[in-house]
Formats: sequence, C-alpha cells, structure tokens
Amino acid sequence: MVVFHFDGSEALRQQVAARGVTLCPESDPAGFERLLPDMEVLWHVLKPVTAEVIARAPRLKLIQKIGTGVNTIDLEAARLRGIAVCNLPGTNTRAVAEMTLLLMLACLRRVTELNALVRTLGGWKDAWGLQEGFGELAGRTVGLVGYGAVPRLLHPALDALGARVLYWSRSSKNSELHALLAQADIVSLHLPLTPDTERLVDVRKLKAGAIVVNTARGALLDEDHLLEMLADGRLAAAGLDVFTSEPLPPDHALLALNNVVAAPHLAWLTRETLERSIAAALDNVKRLRAGVALVNCVT
Repeated sequence: MVVFHFDGSEALRQQVAARGVTLCPESDPAGFERLLPDMEVLWHVLKPVTAEVIARAPRLKLIQKIGTGVNTIDLEAARLRGIAVCNLPGTNTRAVAEMTLLLMLACLRRVTELNALVRTLGGWKDAWGLQEGFGELAGRTVGLVGYGAVPRLLHPALDALGARVLYWSRSSKNSELHALLAQADIVSLHLPLTPDTERLVDVRKLKAGAIVVNTARGALLDEDHLLEMLADGRLAAAGLDVFTSEPLPPDHALLALNNVVAAPHLAWLTRETLERSIAAALDNVKRLRAGVALVNCVT
C-alpha cells in the first residue's frame, strides 16, 4: 500500500487513486493510524515521521519525501529498520524560486497593507500615505543565504531586474556570511535545516531597514529576535512561508504586524510541482517493487 500523507483536494485524491495510491489527509490522524499496519510506502510532505510512527508501520519499506528537506523524518529510526528514505530535489525548484521573488516584491510594495486598505472605506486614499515606503528591486542588494537549486534559478532573475546579488554557502560564495548580512537590503534564506544551520542567521546582524524572506525552514533564524526587530522598525519587513512551529497559530504576534507577509508553507505547491513530484515518486515505487536502485536516496 502506498499512502500519500497530504491535505490534498478531491481531484488530487482521484488522480492518485487511479495510480494505486491512497491519499490520507494530514488533518485525519485517526485515518492515518488505520493505514499504518498495511503501509509499504509513505509519501511524506510535512507531518513529522517520528520513530513512533515508523514503529507502528511494520511493512514500511520506503519513506518518499515529496520535496527536498528531510528534517521532519527520523532518519536514524528509518536506518535501523532498513527503510529507505528518498527525496525529490528539483521538482519544486521553480515554484519556490517564484514564491521567493513574489515575497520580495510584496514586501517592497507593501502589498498586504494595500490589499487590506483598498477593501476598507476610505482606504483608497489612506493607501497613498504609504508611498514613502514603496521600493524597487533595482539598485538593491539581495543576499542569498544558501546557493542550491532555488537561489541559482533566482539569481539571474534578480540580475535581470537590476539587483546586486550576494550569495553564500559552504561550497559556493561571492561573499562571506557576515558581510552578506551586513550589506544586503534583502536577505533570503535557502538552507536545509540541520544542527549546523539551526539559528545560523542572526537577524540582529542585518542592516537597518533590511527585509527578510524565508521560504526554507523557520528555525534557520530566531523568531523572537525577528519579531522584536520587525516590531520596533529596525527591519522593514519580512516575507515568511515557513515558521519554527507549524501550523502557525492565528494569534501569533508575527501575524499582528503590518510589515509581515505570511504564507502557510506552500511556496513549493503548484499544479506543476505536484505533477512532477507524483511522477518521480511513482517511479521510485516501481523501482522498489522491481528490486532495483531507488533514485535520490538520503539513507
């Protein structure tokens, strides 16, 4: 049995069912529990795959991450059971790159505030009062922290729009991290979450008036520091698709700030991404059943 653990639409349920895959919403824990004893392959999105989950799935042979980051999977528990863990690098690259660019522009043009104002009585006129806070990418310095597939796709687009691009990773850089944080008008995060990268980006080192964009993992920075600096104006804005704890409660202090553009960890999710991801995941299911090497194993 192949189980796709994801809050997908009815159309998606029907689509994968035709391929022999059972769609189980993350919001249905009881349903997921019922499927665990017969589950051979788990297509995992965000709900953590803990050692306890693995222990209750005696037939499990493959955990297929629909995406790239595997920080929500207990890799050691999988290894001890001989369960393969694979991911899908590249399937969501374009979607995340486009969302990253969208969040940069939304912060620069204060789209969240404009959208709210134009829907209120008198807001059309009030919106004009924000004009001193509008900005363009051209002429600004964008710092990309991490330089994998997403930032590499984003880099030429930023160049074309007239931005100066700095980037840093352990393997590729045109700037040191401390210099990037000090110089960049916009800092965009693109690292996997590991013990080495947790809270690696110290937002207190950013220049005054900078913008933070995060479509990677929330714990790459300290959210308390971010909240403090956004609230007192030391940072101009933040575009956030990911958070330290998810789902983010609607009364979270970050969501009360006008200078925060928020999305619910959906930067990766487009129709095209799902089509590519399902095709690649099905290929690994076929490989598993044929007893041949799996693609993109991380264990």
